[in-house]
Parts: sequence; structure tokens; C-alpha cells
Amino acid sequence: MGNNQYINRELSWLQFNARVLQEAEDESVPLIERLRFLGIFSNNLDEFFKVRYATIKRIDLAGKSAKSILGGIKASKLLEEITQIVIEQQSESLQVLHSIQEKLKDHDIYIINEKQVSESQEAFIKNYFLSKVSPALVTIILNDLVDIPSLKDSAAYLAVKMVMKEEIPQQGISKLLNRHIHDKKYVLIEIPRSIDRFVVLPMEDGKQYIILLDDLIRFNLKTIFNIFEYESVTAHMIKITRDAELDIDSDLSKSFIEKITLSVQDRLKGDPVRFVYDMNIGEDTLAFLMGKMGIDSTDSIIPGGRYHNRRDYMNFPNIGGEKLLYPAIDPLPIKGLVLQGSLLGMIAKKDYLLYAPYQTFAYVVKFLREAALDPKVRTIKITIYRLAKISHIASSLINAVKNGKKVTVQIELRARFDEVANIKYAEQMQKEGVKLIFGVTGLKVHCKTCIIEREENGKLHRYGFISTGNFNESTSKIYTDYTLFTGNQEVLKEINKVFDFFEINYKVSRYKHLLVSPHYTKMALVKLITTEIDNAQSGKKSGIKLKLNSLSDYTLIDKLYEASRAGVKIQLIVRGICSLIPGVPGMSENIEAISIVDKFLEHPRVFIFENNGKPKIYISSADWMSRNMDSRVEVSCPIYDEDIKNEILETFMISWNDNVKARVLSANQDNAYRKKEFPAVRSQYALYEYYEQKLEEVEV
Repeated sequence: MGNNQYINRELSWLQFNARVLQEAEDESVPLIERLRFLGIFSNNLDEFFKVRYATIKRIDLAGKSAKSILGGIKASKLLEEITQIVIEQQSESLQVLHSIQEKLKDHDIYIINEKQVSESQEAFIKNYFLSKVSPALVTIILNDLVDIPSLKDSAAYLAVKMVMKEEIPQQGISKLLNRHIHDKKYVLIEIPRSIDRFVVLPMEDGKQYIILLDDLIRFNLKTIFNIFEYESVTAHMIKITRDAELDIDSDLSKSFIEKITLSVQDRLKGDPVRFVYDMNIGEDTLAFLMGKMGIDSTDSIIPGGRYHNRRDYMNFPNIGGEKLLYPAIDPLPIKGLVLQGSLLGMIAKKDYLLYAPYQTFAYVVKFLREAALDPKVRTIKITIYRLAKISHIASSLINAVKNGKKVTVQIELRARFDEVANIKYAEQMQKEGVKLIFGVTGLKVHCKTCIIEREENGKLHRYGFISTGNFNESTSKIYTDYTLFTGNQEVLKEINKVFDFFEINYKVSRYKHLLVSPHYTKMALVKLITTEIDNAQSGKKSGIKLKLNSLSDYTLIDKLYEASRAGVKIQLIVRGICSLIPGVPGMSENIEAISIVDKFLEHPRVFIFENNGKPKIYISSADWMSRNMDSRVEVSCPIYDEDIKNEILETFMISWNDNVKARVLSANQDNAYRKKEFPAVRSQYALYEYYEQKLEEVEV
């Protein structure tokens, strides 16, 4: 725990991922959803190794102790601790997977391996292999290669060992006894990503059978290697994870899109940071592979189960009926904001709040489509961080250009693991005449803002929206996020200043309403906390409520500790990393913290300061991490509408009162569920009911 004031952010993140694994273990969660949580757990771990583990490894190799940024732990010690925790978690995840597969049998769903194939299934599997799999296979014989080909990051491979037949000479028994050991051939088969990992076999006697693509390939090893004379053939899975840091080329002759494209391609050849292998692999095969790949004890070497890339379980097929899935919800309309009418006309009269996925994201798309068609709209400006694969947002912006609007898009090409999709959209929009801005040197643009200008009575009038999450139709179905639609001219004037900063980086504006990183957010938050401290010491009403994805900035944590010591009651809902330690006498006894992991991914950032009975409330794109304060452009927007203030306070308290999916964050990091009391409150379900009731309320 370092110096007992903070929990290391990496270790805290691993505890968050353990909460995801808890969902896979939870028997009250539908079975296929449990498999998907297992996939999310695995996918999270892959990204963790590509980014965070790789960063710590670079710190260690550079010979830096970096204790101040690692929470008081040496880099080398931290790497060892991470590897040990991950080995334990992987072992637990294998047990969970086995348990789920056993329970699927109660629903007549069987996941079989290559040794369990029946005669009637054999013909289907052989035909499937020859028609779909065989043409896509990349098979590399390693023996005669000096260097092993560069293995793709996070791809799964079957490491095959063939023990070859030996021709016995005729010279007699003595020669036979002195013969050399059988030759071995080592082969790598890349498991194709273009083919579904789970192959659904024809039903038999009302039972559904599934075979993993890996096992389907194992079943057909004889077909793959039919030109070789061998005594035995075995195949075990391996996977390598590479450092995902982007090295941006400084060549001035290349466009920014070109530089990002090249660096994403280079990422595929990044240094290995994790090697996972089937623990049943032969020692000779493992030694051969590690020698060829140059992997040694400084890398994270993790013995695993028979199958890797369990992230594929995120896309486990929908079989077994709806009883094995969460019930779908229909996103609700926003009371008073009618999709069939003019949104701009309604927003001109008052602000509205959207809370997705409880309410429909269609309002965001409708806002942009209306702006694209409205003859009086002159300009549209928007920030884009992650787009859906098929984006109605992008098509609405292109439509606006075709209708003569001036459209400016600030697109973040370095949005981690979404670079390729963003490059594709950037090129498409640029071709159609959208003006693109590629951010600010040294800063990522992470704010979520949009502003349009409309000519009304000879003057330009502004409308816009500010969000806590991405403008992405796909993630809006599973991420919870607030979006404020507003016609507040003073707030929108300041959003315009943020866009001015994108274009003229040396021009830093002052802001009366917005908190903008990297210039003012941390300073403003410290000031807001200080006001709560002063109020508590003066006997006035005080309190802080925060909903965040992550809390790891030491300056802000120290300020929250100071507030706690002054008697300020602090309630934290933190989904992921929480380096603050709640409930420590003399340091944080007035701080309580919970984490909610459930059907939807908790994603809003909300800051609520009691302010002596006149709450100051902000929604934000920023977590309380150093990167969000110092090295990203972030926007926190104040809420002025009293109805919306009450709505945010009420929805915060619904989440705070969760006693079904809330885990208590504490010094011992055991992810204990909050003590179940009655009535039971499962906040994500309660929030949907809250918005249903809102629609039924009769205006007085």
C-alpha cells in the first residue's frame, strides 16, 4: 500500500477487474451474461498488460524507482506483485468458466472438445474445416527458421509438436539401441480471427452442441499435417501481449493521420510484455518457443488453461433463449422533449438531461440531424473521441456539409484501441468537406461537447450538448452517461472558447462557468473542496458527493483527506481505480466509498458540493486522475436548472443506496458486497423505474 495513504493504482485496478470476475461468479446473473463478464474480465486484462504493465516495465528497465508515481512501491516489486495476482485471478476465472459450462448442461447446451465429437458431428466438422477454416489458416514450421516470425499481439496460436517416425536401419540390434532421439517438428498455427470462435453444431436429441474453433482445428490436425510421417502430434495454446504505446513519428512531411496510421501498425511489433501458455504444454516445446521468441524471466510469464483469449466470450452466441440473458429494456423518452418535434425549439425554452441507456440516445442523433437540415443553422462544432462502427453521428455531420453548413470536428486519433476506426472516419469526413482538427500537441482531447450556431432575428443563437461519455450509438446501450442539452448562451459561449483553443493553442481563455483541463480543473476542484472545509468549520452545511470512473490524483486525494479531517461527509461512487483509502481514523473517517458493477457499465462523472445548502453540481468528461487534470482537454459543466439539479441528486442517491451490486471500497480491498438490507435496492433497475415514474407524473 506504499506509505499507507494511497492504494497503488495498478493494484486497485486489478481489484476492479476482480469485481468484474465476481459478476461472472454470481449465480443470480443469467448464464450467458456470466460468460460475457468472463470475456470482459479477460479483455480488460489484455488491455491492462498492453498499457499499464508495459509502462511500469519501461520504468523498471530505465532503472527508475518512480516510487512517487507508483504509490510508494518499486517498479520491479510492483511487476512481481501484479504477475502473482493475475496468476491467482486467472486460476479463479478457469474455475468459474468450468462451473458455468457445467450449469449450461442443465439447459441442454454442451461445449465439447475434439475428443467428444460424435460420429454424426464428424462430417459437419470436417466439412466446416475444409470449406471455412482451412483456407484461412496460417501454419508456420519453426525448426528451420533462425528467427520466429513476429507473433501478432493478443492473437491465439496453437503450438504444435510432431514427434516424427524414424526409419530403422537394417544393420542390427546394436545400431537400433544407439539410434538418436526421434526428430521433433515444432509448428505454430494462428487461430483465425475472421471466423467465429464458437462453432454451433447441428442439434441432436434436443441438445445444443458448441465446439471452440481451437478444438475444431485440433480435431483436424491429421488433415493439416497429412504429408508428414509422425508418431504423435500434440497442440497447446499460447498467446503474447505486446506494449501498446504509440510512438508518433516526428517527420514533418507526413500528415497527422499518416503518422498515427504508421504508429498503429508499429504497435503490432511492440515489445512482448506477457506470455500466456497452456500449463499442460511439454517442457521441451515451451523451452523451444521461449528461446526462439527471446522471452526471459523479466517478462510476465503466466501458465494458463487450455484456452486463451477468453475475451471472445463477450460474443458468446445467443442460444438457449432469453432466460439465459438479461431482460432487454426499451430506452425511455425524456419527459417534455419530443423526438417528433423540433428539439432546438424545445431546448430554446429550457435545459434537458438525458441519462442513457435508461433514456434513448436517439435525441443526440436527432439534434444533429435537425441541425443538418435546418436552413437557419450556420455552423456545427463537435468533439469526437470514440465513434460506433456504423455512426449516424458521422453521417449527420457529412449531411450538414452537403447542406452548406460549416462543420468543424475535433477528432482524437489517439483514442486508445479505436485509432483505426477514428482514422477511417476522419478520412471519410475530410473527403466530404468537414473541417478536421487533430487536437493539441501533447494533450489528448477527451471532452464531449457540441455547439451549433443558428441565425435568429439577424443574430447568431447557440444550442449545444455536453456529455460525460462518447457520442457512440453502440456504447450508449451499455454505458450509463449523462448528456445535458442546453441553450444557455453564457455556457455555450465558453464551449466556443474551448474550440478556439483547439485552433490557437497558445490562446488560453478565462472561464466563468466551465472547469477546463489542463488549465483550471484541478485548481477549481481544490477551491470547491476548500469551501466545503470552511463551511464545515463554520458550522454551515457541507458535504461532497462524487461519482467517478477513477480516483488516483494524489493532490485531490490529499484535499479530500483534509476535508474529512475537517468533518466534511464525503460519499464516493468509484467504478474502477480508487487510490484513496476510506474510513481510516484520523485521515479519512468521514469518507465512504462504494463501487457498482452490474448489467451496464457505470460511466458518468458527477461532482456535487453542498455549498451551504445551495449545491454546486457539475457533469464532466474528467475522472480525478492526473492525466485528466494535466494532460487532457476536459470540460466540466455546471448544472443551473433546478429540476435537473434535483434529478442528478436523486439519481446519485439511488446509486448510493444500492445494496445488491455495490461493493464497499476499503483498506483491505476484499470487494465485500455492501450488507444486504431490506428493501433491496439494485440501482440500475431502480433508475429505470425512477424514469418510468417521471413519465407518469402529472404536471400541476
